[in-house]
Amino acid sequence: MQVGVTREIKNHEYRVGVTPNGAAKLVRHGHTILVETNAGAGIGFTDQMYLDAGAQIAPDADSVFATAEMVVKVKEPQPVECRKLRPGQILFTYLHLAPDPEQAKMLLASDCVAIAYETVTDDGGGLPLLRPMSEVAGRMAIQAGAHALEKSQGGLGILLPGVPGVPPAKVLVLGGGTVGINAARMAMGLGAQVTIMDISLDRLAQIDNDFGPRLVTEYSTREHIAARLPDTDLVIGGVLIPGAAAPKLVTRDMLKLMRPGSVIVDVAIDQGGCVETSRATTHQAPTFVVDGIVHYCVANMPGGVARTSTQALTNATLPFVMLLADQGYRRALEENRHLRNGLNIHRGKLTHAAVASALGYDYSPGFP
Repeated sequence: MQVGVTREIKNHEYRVGVTPNGAAKLVRHGHTILVETNAGAGIGFTDQMYLDAGAQIAPDADSVFATAEMVVKVKEPQPVECRKLRPGQILFTYLHLAPDPEQAKMLLASDCVAIAYETVTDDGGGLPLLRPMSEVAGRMAIQAGAHALEKSQGGLGILLPGVPGVPPAKVLVLGGGTVGINAARMAMGLGAQVTIMDISLDRLAQIDNDFGPRLVTEYSTREHIAARLPDTDLVIGGVLIPGAAAPKLVTRDMLKLMRPGSVIVDVAIDQGGCVETSRATTHQAPTFVVDGIVHYCVANMPGGVARTSTQALTNATLPFVMLLADQGYRRALEENRHLRNGLNIHRGKLTHAAVASALGYDYSPGFP
């Protein structure tokens, strides 16, 4: 199969879909790898490294989209990229379609086969291709939140761990999944007081067993969240419903409960955000203020540590890239139900129930 890798064009996005090591493995399996020039240059993966791995270098994205049978990316295709997709061409990347009806419309119109990293599953019910970026984003959320709490960034001027004689900041983490656990771990490591909320009692019991009294667990309801907000300095939004839009756990009215200069980091922004006042931002302009509350809502947080993120992501995605390349998408999807769960769009039809429901489309199960 001819596999194409393009340079990411989203704002301050330097990750790349396949590393030189991954390219070498694909070449050893008899596949042709076409990499857009400078696709990995921002994180130290030079064109020469890809050439040494046996890949070919394309002069531009047009060349990749025009010839590749499968395009492997990181972030959702931008409109200019959607227009380059060909009927039957495989697109393997993060899509996050639920809050993005325009992208869904363009992908449906392209007649492509779009497989989303974020809805591929595993035997444990997890999301193995989302997990590494959730780990990164959860850890980065505390870095970003601590920086945003500085007075020069619009925050109240609070040091997350405090100092002797001055109490540490209070951090509220919404969601006990991968993002939430990694955020809580980082916040506790810095010495903050941390509360984590979730709607799964089993999950809360597991967290309590793992962390003990260092971490406060609480069942998540709107009332419990509202009761915590007045003395919370940093809120981390880390909830996820696979494929669907994130629930709005913090309303605009609830912002009035928080002290001006407090900070919200909405990691769920890829799925529309779990805070009513959230809107996607970029690494170039990561924050905005609503009713005195600083919002950090960067939609590609892991792109800020692009080399680490690329290595973590491709460790997880490469086996599925290999499967698609070795077997072709039809056989791969037929034989691997977890990869099949990643199929969001197939030849003009929406094939993921949660995504279809979120967007108001008819759901088309499976594929011919």
